[in-house]
Amino acid sequence: MKFSDIQFHPSLQSSLDSIGFAECTPVQQHTIPAILEGKDVAGLAQTGTGKTGAFLLPLMERILRAQDAKKAGLVTQPPAPTDQATPPSLEEIELKTSPEALVARAFHDWVPMNFCLVLVPTRELAEQVYENAVKFSGSTGLRAVSIYGGVAYEKQKDALRGGVEFVIATPGRLLDLYKDNLVDLKQVRAIVFDEADRMFDMGFKDDMKYILTRVPKERQFMVFSATLNLDVMNTAYQFGANPVEFNVSRDQPKAENVDDKIMHVGQEEKGAHLLALLKMHSPRQAIIFSNYKMNVPRVSQFLNDNGFPAVAISSLLTQSQRTRVMEQFKGDSDKNILVATDVAARGLDIKGVDMVVNYELPDDPENYVHRIGRTGRAGAKGLAFSLVSDRDVDALSRVEGYLKHKVNVDFLEEEKIPKDFKQMQSDRSQKDFSREFEGRSSGGGRSGGRRDEGGGRGRRDEGARRDGGEGRSESARGPRGESRGGGGRRDQRGAPGMEAGAEQRPRPTPTPASARGPSPITPRDPNAPLPVRGARSERSDKAGRHDKNAKHANGKHAANGKHRKGGKPQKGGSRPIPVGAQKSVGQKVAGFFKSLFGK
Repeated sequence: MKFSDIQFHPSLQSSLDSIGFAECTPVQQHTIPAILEGKDVAGLAQTGTGKTGAFLLPLMERILRAQDAKKAGLVTQPPAPTDQATPPSLEEIELKTSPEALVARAFHDWVPMNFCLVLVPTRELAEQVYENAVKFSGSTGLRAVSIYGGVAYEKQKDALRGGVEFVIATPGRLLDLYKDNLVDLKQVRAIVFDEADRMFDMGFKDDMKYILTRVPKERQFMVFSATLNLDVMNTAYQFGANPVEFNVSRDQPKAENVDDKIMHVGQEEKGAHLLALLKMHSPRQAIIFSNYKMNVPRVSQFLNDNGFPAVAISSLLTQSQRTRVMEQFKGDSDKNILVATDVAARGLDIKGVDMVVNYELPDDPENYVHRIGRTGRAGAKGLAFSLVSDRDVDALSRVEGYLKHKVNVDFLEEEKIPKDFKQMQSDRSQKDFSREFEGRSSGGGRSGGRRDEGGGRGRRDEGARRDGGEGRSESARGPRGESRGGGGRRDQRGAPGMEAGAEQRPRPTPTPASARGPSPITPRDPNAPLPVRGARSERSDKAGRHDKNAKHANGKHAANGKHRKGGKPQKGGSRPIPVGAQKSVGQKVAGFFKSLFGK
């Protein structure tokens, strides 16, 4: 179906013609007519199939028709509630494009301060949706603003004060502005959750519910994603939405035009295979995915060291750095290889990517689909390779279970694998590897972004948190008294030099004076507590002086060994001294000088 068949507003159709948009994609053909009728919609489709246009274009049409109706003094009516919808035929669409039907598309009682809210999980996706909104609006006069963290507030505040028709936001920054009374959620006429399942995975579920309780109940509700889980749909029903589901990707978890293969390699062989694949296929643009943000700069540096210009993006970068990296990758520079975590796997429309390499397989099989979906977009053919070592075996079984088929296995000829290249920073010999982690507790996390020794899925130490855009994940922590992962921090007593994950041992007990040779001090009873460093113990105080009334016999302590004051036993006195350990005053003095000057 063509966009001209839908009979968009003349200014909107003119914008589509100017950017060369003529044919609707399947998800657009199914969802646009339902959104124009004011229905709630849940659209499921693979990445790269035009989901952004599927909700932006009909919402723009509804706003433009409402503005025209208000100028003409026409009264618009709210859409009649319906429970079911099926994809309309072309004849049905033609019947709905009469002048009366075109006015019926308009938002009911639209006022200048109303707006449509689009919520996205990551900053990059917010910027991408904003760019599409600007591109589609063209000469329509519709305005949009992107709201996300990591940048200054002022530009976003100024745009909101001036009034916009589209607010594209990440939940965190939106709530900050809402609490500052800069966003009035009561003005929302339509709300869109783009990549809704990703927002749930990243911990935005409570934020989404908070926002839904503050927007009007009669707003139009839309969710779009490549996959929709039951939790997302339950939340929609909980807040009064009744979305019509359009599953364009039913029984087809990945795109047909992506040729994905796996290569069984050793962990230390991944770097050489990565270089071989890039040399063999010479991609115009390629994305290398890693599970761990600490590995991203290492892989990027490895590629640059071996003659393949690459840039890296992860949540370790500031927003301005991330923006600059994406501009370099999308531009005409020689930086045509992007090393990224899953922050770049969801929703980003990067045209021209013809190869994807999974340096590690993702733990979540759905992320595998999103990763390889970066290539083969808009009908083009794409290649996807996954380097599978013994550490990726469990992830491979989950991926194949999700796809419901085995992934084709490929291999490289021995002569095509480079032998002479600069090693990756994290590549070490087994001997070095064993030495580095010798003495660490079995429960401690490993450094360098590897899984903890317990093998727990998704658990990382502080140096290897899973990257999720604005999402968070817990670090592996030991109980009180153990050292934490994170690389050379002081232990809880402040001792320097403890390696991350190293077993923390108790401080050695000071050697008693009796073990260093003869001493004039009375030997310590083994059952008595150790003296406190820097302070004289009560017992040593008493052992080092004699009370005026203490009884002596032949220069020795009395048999009971207790100091007496006024003839009464002193409370907490010393224990009896063994007979064999009793010494005269002369022996004590001689022993004292021996300990000072030797024999």
